[in-house]
Amino acid sequence: MDKIQIKLPDGTIKEFSQGVSGLEIAKSISEGLAKNALAVKVNNIVFDLTKPISENSEVKILTFDDKEGKDVYWHSTSHLMAHALLSLYPEAKFGVGPAIENGFYYDFDINSKLSEDDLVKIEKKMTEIAEANHPFIRKELSRTEAISFFTAKNDNFKVEILNELPEDATISIYEEADFTDLCTGPHLPNTGLIKNIKLLTVSGSYWRGDEKNKALQRIYGISFPKKKMLDDYLTFLEEAKKRDHRKLGKQLDLFTVHDEVGAGLVHWHPNGARIRHIIEDFWTKEHFKNGYDLVYSPHIGKGNLWEISGHLGFYKENMYSPMKIDEIDYYIKPMNCPFHIMMYKSRMHSYKDLPIRWAELGTVYRYEKSGVLHGLLRVRGFTQDDAHIFCAKEQIESEIIEVIRFCIHIWRSLGFEKMEFYLATKPEDAVGEDDLWNKAIESLKNALGKENIKYKIDAGGGAFYGPKIDIKIKDALNREWQMSTVQFDFNLPERFDLKYTGEDGKEHRPFMVHRALLGSIERFMGVLIEHYAGDFPVWMAPTQVVIIPVSENLIDYCETIRKKLDNEEIRVKLDYRNEKIGYKIRDWEMQKIPYMLIIGEKEKSNEAISVRKHKVGDLGSKKLNEFLIELKNEINNKIINN
Repeated sequence: MDKIQIKLPDGTIKEFSQGVSGLEIAKSISEGLAKNALAVKVNNIVFDLTKPISENSEVKILTFDDKEGKDVYWHSTSHLMAHALLSLYPEAKFGVGPAIENGFYYDFDINSKLSEDDLVKIEKKMTEIAEANHPFIRKELSRTEAISFFTAKNDNFKVEILNELPEDATISIYEEADFTDLCTGPHLPNTGLIKNIKLLTVSGSYWRGDEKNKALQRIYGISFPKKKMLDDYLTFLEEAKKRDHRKLGKQLDLFTVHDEVGAGLVHWHPNGARIRHIIEDFWTKEHFKNGYDLVYSPHIGKGNLWEISGHLGFYKENMYSPMKIDEIDYYIKPMNCPFHIMMYKSRMHSYKDLPIRWAELGTVYRYEKSGVLHGLLRVRGFTQDDAHIFCAKEQIESEIIEVIRFCIHIWRSLGFEKMEFYLATKPEDAVGEDDLWNKAIESLKNALGKENIKYKIDAGGGAFYGPKIDIKIKDALNREWQMSTVQFDFNLPERFDLKYTGEDGKEHRPFMVHRALLGSIERFMGVLIEHYAGDFPVWMAPTQVVIIPVSENLIDYCETIRKKLDNEEIRVKLDYRNEKIGYKIRDWEMQKIPYMLIIGEKEKSNEAISVRKHKVGDLGSKKLNEFLIELKNEINNKIINN
């Protein structure tokens, strides 16, 4: 039998017989690796461990430590769950059951509505099937054979999927004991590898996510090879539940969303509006410091504008229906960029004007399906933290470097120290010449390199109009959030025929960069609330100090203190309520107010205050001026104590 060469991730090259499997390669490396192997990646494509490899290849054995390994593990668990469901509910019909970022789900149709209690029964059945150690067996069929098979099972969802595939498509199914499912795979070698299962929630869904289609049920779950992993994850979920911005939004009276007004439309209450104002004020001042000018743009624009920009061609499904004004279609804006471009075009520019940096907190509206709306994190109306940079070709690299520095400064000031950088490259539906794309990608790489920033490649993850750098921050629970973006655009300068006069007296096309730091104010606020669990640093807190008199005859003294703090621009409240002092302290502690000043007869006679700090407790007696100096230092230096 012919020999083939297999290159391993560490650069080692090993020789095997043609047709060697991933499992056999794993065994040749170590028994430990073979024991933990879940799948194999051959030339960057993930396959079952049993797949024969017939040519020279780069190979990586995937374990649960790899993202692709987790995907295979969780996708296989979703099939195990479908098997258990079918055993318990023989009438079950199945939609799709993918692995997701943390775990898996499966959509299904049965005759009864499941409750959380039913999940325990399904979990038990899953464990029984897993312990039977059934192999996952891949089989390939023609499309006609697959349609016949699933038609016989009366599985209309699978038949619908198959009917949309090309007639000559090769279809893969996976058998596991007496359960068979339509799937491209890959899967684990057997069910015995699936352990420590937890089904988390059951909810409603729609076939293919469309409210017009049949209503289904969806179970979300998770599984791990080790019990400690599951225990740690469940602890993490409990902490995440405590930090849920929707729960804290209600508790701290920050915001609400009303179905009577419209789903995905946020109402900011005074506390939330105050924090938002603080953040926006910080954002504005930092932009002025970094050479940006602020602009404001309309909320609607003529249809022709969105045709030129390409939004009606590429983005129409996310735009709201037009309104007729003077018999002309107007659209509410989903983005700010066409308006900034029209401002640029309002006069001729010279190379001496460049770079032009314009920023706007512009409210935009985008259609999102009701099933994906989620508090502040996924909404239909939001204020986009937006900026556009118009510059010459030779300025692009330095501008990218400055944007990266700006992003890092902003996030660190807000208390986020951990960041991951991704370079997103050309997608299949890209516009623009390859030469432009290559130069743009090289500029982004050079900018990241000069700042000594490690980054990952997001192959094909760029927008159709240019490559980009995505910055993902990590919160207090180490969750990753996509926030900042630095985006090249070859499309709009061409579509709108943007120009500037160069040093040579000739007309040139400017480069355009879309740039977002916070992403959107709404989503950012959701992340911020969860990061701090509502316990905001003093400089962000809507109320920084509460004054609590022990008795009514101390109110005049407390009012003197309140006025002095107010004059120093401290956000302060005086608690006049006729309640016991212990009740007031507990109440304000629940409201996560940074400082309480407890005022009794002793404090009045000594012209002092008794200071209590949130989560810390009594700090003792201080003179008001002493406390003010310490407080203003904490505010002015944006000290993060959390």
